[in-house]
Order: sequence, then C-alpha cells, then structure tokens
Amino acid sequence: MFRALRIARSARNSLVRPSPLPSLQTLTLIPPHQKPNPNNLHFLLRSLCSSSSTPSSSSSSLSDAEFRKYLGYFVLLLGCGAATYYSFPFPEDAKHKKAMPFRYAPLPEDLHTVTNWSGTHEVQTRVFLQPESEAELEKMVKEANEKRQKIRPVGSGLSPNGIGLQRAGMVNLALMDKVLEVDRERKTVRVQAGVRVQQLVDAIKEDGLTLQNFASIREQQIGGIIQVGAHGTGVRLPPIDEQIISMKLVTPAKGTIELSREKDPELFYLARCGLGGLGVVSEVTIQCVERQELLEHTFVSNVKEIRKNHKKWLSENKHVKYLYIPYTDTVVVVQCNALPRRMPKFKPKYSEDEALQDVRGLYRDSLKKYGTVQVSAKTPESDETEINELSFTELRDKLLALDPLNKDHVIKVNKAEAEYWKKSEGYRVGWSDEILGFDCGGQQWVSEICFPAGTLSKPSMKDLDYIEGLKKLIQDEEIPAPAPIEQRWTTRSQSPMSPASSKVEDDIFSWVGIIMYLPTMDARQRKEITEEFFNYRHLTQKELWDEYSAYEHWAKIEVPKDKEELAAIQARLRKRFPVDAYNKARRELDPNKILSNGMLEKLFPIIFSKATLPGACIGSHAATLPAWHTFTNPGDGDVTYWSELYVWTFHGKAHGDSL
Repeated sequence: MFRALRIARSARNSLVRPSPLPSLQTLTLIPPHQKPNPNNLHFLLRSLCSSSSTPSSSSSSLSDAEFRKYLGYFVLLLGCGAATYYSFPFPEDAKHKKAMPFRYAPLPEDLHTVTNWSGTHEVQTRVFLQPESEAELEKMVKEANEKRQKIRPVGSGLSPNGIGLQRAGMVNLALMDKVLEVDRERKTVRVQAGVRVQQLVDAIKEDGLTLQNFASIREQQIGGIIQVGAHGTGVRLPPIDEQIISMKLVTPAKGTIELSREKDPELFYLARCGLGGLGVVSEVTIQCVERQELLEHTFVSNVKEIRKNHKKWLSENKHVKYLYIPYTDTVVVVQCNALPRRMPKFKPKYSEDEALQDVRGLYRDSLKKYGTVQVSAKTPESDETEINELSFTELRDKLLALDPLNKDHVIKVNKAEAEYWKKSEGYRVGWSDEILGFDCGGQQWVSEICFPAGTLSKPSMKDLDYIEGLKKLIQDEEIPAPAPIEQRWTTRSQSPMSPASSKVEDDIFSWVGIIMYLPTMDARQRKEITEEFFNYRHLTQKELWDEYSAYEHWAKIEVPKDKEELAAIQARLRKRFPVDAYNKARRELDPNKILSNGMLEKLFPIIFSKATLPGACIGSHAATLPAWHTFTNPGDGDVTYWSELYVWTFHGKAHGDSL
C-alpha cells in the first residue's frame, strides 16, 4: 500500500505542467512489450476519475483532493482483497501461509511437530529418530556425529521450558522402554531409559518394589526425569537422579560408556543430571524401595500455625508439602506416611459435591457476569449437568479463562479454592505411586526454584521467610497470581549439576513453584498471560532469588532474549554449578555439539582463556565469532578448539576454518 502511494506521489511530482489527457483508447493501446511506468498509472487513474466530469479547460486535470480520494478507494479495494484472503479458512495442514504469501503451504509429510505439554514451546523437524534397540541408537549417534547432524535427546516433552527440543533434529527413546532386570534381594531394577515412570512402577509392583519418590505426574521417561533434576517431596528423600546407581551413556565421541559410583564416579555424578548434553542415556539401574501403602492426611492451616509446627512436621512426616493460596491466609498441608497400626478415626464433614459447591456457584455467577453465551442446542438442565461433572481443576481453568488477568476475579477464584480445600480435609489410603501424584490442572507457565533450608537436625526457617516475602510481593505489585504456590522439600543430591547439589549429607532444600494457567487457546489472550507471568517471575527473581541463593529447576528455566539478562544468568549459574567441568565433559563427549540446542549453548557458553590454548596463541586477541576452529600449532599439528564466543587469532591472522 505504501509503495503504491510513493509511486503515485512521484508520478504527480514529475508533471511540470498539465498536459492533455489521453483518451482511453490511447491508454489501452500501449504496446505489450513496453514496460509500465508510474506516469501511465497516474494518467490512467486521472482519466478514470475525470471521465464522469464535464470536459472543459478548467476541469481537464484532476484536483489533488479528488486524486487522493480515488486513490484511497483503490487502496481500500486492495486492502479488502488482502483481508479476504488472509481471513479465508485454510485447511488444517496449511500452517505456513505467512512464509509463502498467496499460496497454501501444507506441512510436508516427513515434518514432525513436537510440542511440550503446556503448548508453550514447539518445533518442527524432519529428523525425529526413534531407535528400537541400543545397537540402533549407537548407529544413529555415530552417523549423526559424522554428519554433524543435531539429534537432541527428547523425552516425553513434559518440561515447561522445552529443554529437550531442537529444530535441527531429535532422538526419542519411547520404543526403548523395556524393564531388563529386577533384583529383589538388592531392591534394584535395570531398565531402558525410554520407559515411563508409571509403566515402570506397574512392572515392578508384583516384585514388591517401587520408586523412592515421585514427581507430580507419571508420564515422564526415566532418562528425561533424571537429566533435569526432577524431585518429589520429603526432607529425607533426595531428588530422583540420586536414585540412579549406574547408567549407560551413548556418546558421539567415545561410543557407549558405562558409569557408576565405582566406575568413573566423577563423570557418573556429572552425567546423572547432565541436561542431555553429555550423551544419550540408554539404560539405568535404579535403587528401589519396598512397595507400601501410605496414609495421606490433608488439612487446612495458616501461616501462624505453620511457623509453630514447621520443624516438627518436616521431621515427623515421610512426605510433606504446603499449598499456599495467594491473597488468603489459607495453607493446605498434605502429609503422607506409612500406614499406622491404628488408623485415625475420621468422618468427612462434606461430600465431594458439597466441597465443590462454592467453586460451582462462582462459575455460574461468573458466566452471567461476563455474559458468556453458549451457542448450542443445550438446555439449562444439560448445562447444569455439565457443570456438575467438571472436576475441581477443570472448574478452576474455566473460571480463570473468563478473566485471567483481572486481579479481583483471580482473588475470587482463589477464595473459592480455599473453601474447596477446607471442605476436603480428611484421610486417604493408597499405594505410594497413587498417593504422591498431584493434579496440576491444565496448560500453564511454571517457574520453580530451589534453595538451601538448613539441615535435617536444624532447619533454617528460610523456606517460610521466602514464602512470606513472595506473598508480600504479590500483594504489593497486585499480581493476578492464581493458586497454588507449591512448596516441597528434598535432601541433597550428589549430582553437581542438580539444583539441590551439596557435599553435606544432612543438608535440606526447599522447592517453590509459582504458576499462571493458560486456560484458553486464544492466541492474544495466551500472549497477555505469558507477558504477565514473565513479569511475575522477573519480580521474584529481582527481589528474592539472590537473597535466598535460589536457582531454577532445569526443566523450568527460560532463556532471556535480552543480552544483559542472559549474561547475568550465565554469571549466576557459574557461582552455583561446575560450569567449566560440565563444558569440559561436553567437549570430550560431544565435540560436534550434536546433542546440544540453543538453550544449552546460551546458558553454558564455552570460553577459552589463554592458558587453555597452544603456546603460539599466547598474547593473542579475540574476535567474536561463534564456531569451531582448527588452529595450526607449530610442532603439535592441527588442534581443534570449541569456542562458543571467541575465535582466537595469533600472528595477526586467524588460523583455521570454522566448521
């Protein structure tokens, strides 16, 4: 449109004085081989526009005002055509219409779309490998390394930040999901890394075994859940990576290597929580425990009571977690322990329907308030039946979808949730894999941090201080924060890349997660929620993280686009984790970076000091140019260095070729 205006203006300005208008016949007889020019367009528009006026010497030329009017009509016509085209319904596979204007662009048949569970991260790739055996996996990794083809390990895609995604290519072990060996005496199980948690638990329950701890959901692949430092809750129970006692790692440079506490322990501990960057975990041996039933006790407390009983509850309960409801004083306490000899006598005061009464009532009122119209043939009775069939988390999602960023509306939803939990107090008996799960609700943004909270014998109470600071921040900044804020605990991990890593066996760590739901598929609304969530996360980072030495869960960390923010995160990670040792292992095991992706490259850039380079490079200077480079060092031959941020030069020239 703007180009057309510029052409018209240049055409008008090129006229020094008015000239007689050519007839329409003259305009239509322009030779076909003659190139169109702006003057022809200008004269054509003037001719068409002035044809309706009475010919005279005074009206032989079109006034500027009329010219702009009819040119506006012309542009409007073009705009309507474009709008019609882009609003026309495309087939489901025509997802690339922006990339190819005025054409349908259906997805190629060999293109795989991989999306994480929350729909917040998605990539499309033509390389999506699914080996069925370790030998096939080894062959794939070897060939990819020779071709320098990316094959990032990706599990079930449950990580909120999409840490396993790579557009250039991925490898998934879903078809390598066998339970290979169960040792009842030692309480160990050897499995292929693609087996899912629930699948594994079901397979070994007949042997009387189960896992020590569980995350909130059961769909993760074992290889993925250990690589990002996932965890359950319980101050005497470590994160899940600590349950791994040996493993097989298929590496690009050194093939398949076996690691354990006895065999290469340094690399073993590093690779247990290796973020998929050191090799593809193909097999693991897990230390299990005897399967047992648990008694779960759920009750509602408040901040004052929590402070009074916190140390006692941490020490006396095998599993414990707190669910805080923002803008209320309500804290939901969930405690789980082995079945006692004498079961407590408890009769629920409310049924499930009665517990949901406040939430359902708020939903009905909100539908009327927001004027939601059901475009269907449903009767009021059928609508009521549908509402009564919704679970609590489904009702919460629907409520938040009505006005997710309205603080007052979110507060009403939170208060209704608090009432639901007050009426849901009671006991529940079940096997650990059934009890320790948690219905997280629908799609969501999550940020979870981990920080030290003292020792088993002497908790620091900083975990509760953090929550008080967080709740104050939410109120002061008027953040539309939904419930819950979930707080859990674990003991330390010996994996140096774990957020709960420590050399002190008695150390405990608190994990705190904040959340914003994505209860709608409307792109604009999801974008607004995303922006508000990152503001929420940024405020917690700015006000609390450094004070409490808090670091994000690897499956929930997001890489900022701002260079200064990225540099700050890189510096923070270096303070907490052995980044140099991790990068050294990456160089040795994956020299061509085929297992890497943008997240790893940005969080852990590999920088070389002069001391790490050959003697001929001493005194050199660096230029920013990310790549691999082969340097010719006199006497040593060609040596290849990984330089993520720098290409070193010496003798005034850059030696070598980037790959």
